[in-house]
Amino acid sequence: MMGYGERFRIALFGSSHGPEVGVEIQGIPAGTPIDLARIQAALDRRRPVGRRLATRRAEEDRLVVDRGVDHGVSDGGSFRAHVANEDVRREPYDRMQDTPRPGHADFPARMRYGPDTDLSGGGIFSGRMTVGLVIAGTVARSLLDPLGVDLLGYTREIGPIDAAVPEGDLATLRARAAQNEVGCPDPDAASRMEAAIAAARREGDSLGGVVEVRIEGVPIGVGEPFFDSVESAIAHLAFSVPAVKAIEFGAGFRAARMRGSQHNDPFIWAGDRVRTETNHAGGILGGLATGMPIVYRVAVKPTSSIARPQRTVHLTTHEPATLVVTGRHDPCIVPRAVVVLESVAAIAIADLALRGGFVR
Repeated sequence: MMGYGERFRIALFGSSHGPEVGVEIQGIPAGTPIDLARIQAALDRRRPVGRRLATRRAEEDRLVVDRGVDHGVSDGGSFRAHVANEDVRREPYDRMQDTPRPGHADFPARMRYGPDTDLSGGGIFSGRMTVGLVIAGTVARSLLDPLGVDLLGYTREIGPIDAAVPEGDLATLRARAAQNEVGCPDPDAASRMEAAIAAARREGDSLGGVVEVRIEGVPIGVGEPFFDSVESAIAHLAFSVPAVKAIEFGAGFRAARMRGSQHNDPFIWAGDRVRTETNHAGGILGGLATGMPIVYRVAVKPTSSIARPQRTVHLTTHEPATLVVTGRHDPCIVPRAVVVLESVAAIAIADLALRGGFVR
């Protein structure tokens, strides 16, 4: 089992082609509402079924809660939930045992764990493991609801296509992003993104992109500097998501090209609250939440499994080889990663809020 957290502690279990994948959570206060329908809805957002541009692996992902819930609320003990792996095909991976797939964890995993480690479907390195993150993230949101915290992720870029995200509250952006398959609130960009993904699939290739997440309502002062700053906590979990290669907060890398007079966010009074005129800091100063929206963007690499021939090696004969990856794979995982990257933010903020005494 793989774990994270100090007060809100999660441990993932299972593997891509094992019997199940899921999560165990410690630290949920007794009486916290556990809305199973809400968790199932989040899992459905992650599923490929119904997405014409996604993998053909058709998992039902029906939530099964093993323990920790009594009459719709946490009993204060360990929470465990899973979904079954039912649409499993190991044969394509058995044929690739001796030839590591470019872009995958096959080579370092075999060197670390031995030649018999189960890497079918990616094993423990698969995006399938994010099922547990989505379950835990939805539970974490129940802890954050009384604080007024809301989170929204959406597709910001796919390949070279950058969306113009319209102004609006999270409810408006959420409704707009739900109107297309890629989860982008810019309908024109979404249409072009869908066409680009379809073209990549026809060409046996794949695309990456950028997911943006906005978090509103985080209490001022949440965070545990130095090593568990808000950025550190979110980044730790975000980089645990397979295929994530970069993250930035607020102005991010643009800050390197700005002057202090441009990047500093002036403080103002907004009614009886202190706000900032701009939000280049992304809602975080000194590792603490400022009360402004926390905004971060994550770069997701192109799907590694592609139908084009790729160069690799035979591990036993030391000869060069050409590999064509077969099986069922997304030509772009960005749209399905959106709910996962929302979830990791909820987990990180919930753990920090518990540690800071904001949630009891």
